[in-house]
Amino acid sequence: MNLVVVSHKESWKDPNSPSGYCTVGGFPFQMRAISEIFEETQLVITLKDTSPPPGAMALTGNNLIISPLKEPKGRDTNRKLHLPLWFLRNLQELWHQIKKADAVHALVPGDVGFIGLILAYIQQKPLFIRHCGTWGSPVTIWDKILFWVIEHIAGGKTVTFATGGGLNPPSVKNPNIKWVHSTSLTEEQLNSIKTAKPWKPGETLRLVTVARLSKGKNIKTVIESIPLLLLQGLDIRLDVIGDGPEKASLVSLSEALNITEQVFVLGNIPHSDVLNILSKSHLFVFPTLVKEGFPKAVLEAMACGLPVIATEVSVLPKLLGNGRGILLHKTDAQELSKVISDIITDPSRMARMGKKAHEAAKAYSLEKWRDLIKSELERAWKIPLS
Repeated sequence: MNLVVVSHKESWKDPNSPSGYCTVGGFPFQMRAISEIFEETQLVITLKDTSPPPGAMALTGNNLIISPLKEPKGRDTNRKLHLPLWFLRNLQELWHQIKKADAVHALVPGDVGFIGLILAYIQQKPLFIRHCGTWGSPVTIWDKILFWVIEHIAGGKTVTFATGGGLNPPSVKNPNIKWVHSTSLTEEQLNSIKTAKPWKPGETLRLVTVARLSKGKNIKTVIESIPLLLLQGLDIRLDVIGDGPEKASLVSLSEALNITEQVFVLGNIPHSDVLNILSKSHLFVFPTLVKEGFPKAVLEAMACGLPVIATEVSVLPKLLGNGRGILLHKTDAQELSKVISDIITDPSRMARMGKKAHEAAKAYSLEKWRDLIKSELERAWKIPLS
């Protein structure tokens, strides 16, 4: 069975990649896993005309073919204004790629993925929708339209997943929408990953956070907590991994607070380097203000044996329950510094948290993610897959 994946995910040309293209984030890991389910997988994604950013990874997989489309112009509102013209220019190609496919995987939210969803539904193709953002919290009119469409078409041959988790199903209107976790770690990695050594008093306390550097991720609070911890006589290092619109302001903030010797804003770095830094750290901090879906960064920190301090949102209470981490009830610098100060008074508790976190992370492998999707597709489509 041949699958076409339609997504707004950006890609770059890469002569060192077997497919000729690369991208960032967890997408290359997950596409490789999905390609193992199908005889051939074709990615219809957007192409940027710039050089690949640091940390970009090759797109590879089982009979994986990349069919890039030129990226729509602009960002945010400007992009929406240009999208109708982009749609008209690419409609024939999108229609053709979907028509020749046996099934379609649309990734949303995202304009290109939504267009693919609609075209696949019109052509009555077996459809696999994955909502990769924050489920259940529509903000804009476009969010509301997307949720309305998904809740009305999920079921039958339209298999739909919402990224996240919890005791309650994603939708009270349509029980055919299922939760799915998100990960980029294989079972082999989870079993062999280098775990962090517990912190000991007198050592430099190494804090780390991994996130897109946007206002909603609240990395500003993490940086603002450092001076408060320094007042207690602690020796601290904070590694901030990720990129985004707030990167420059976070660097400026650390300079204004005179903590550039403690705070290192590293930007995007290769995934192996991320895991290496996690395995050398002592605490993972994630005071997000966003409702989140299933944050892979938290899962990777847990896999590396780190105690996690995070906001009480989405699936995080489930992930960090049973003594695997600490949930923040407030998201300001004073509260974060207080929680950090409290936990380091009991290093043995930190060690137990890290061990429990590492064991819990093993339940969320890339293979389990792939097999869950495969079983749902086979059930709905009534055919065996690879």
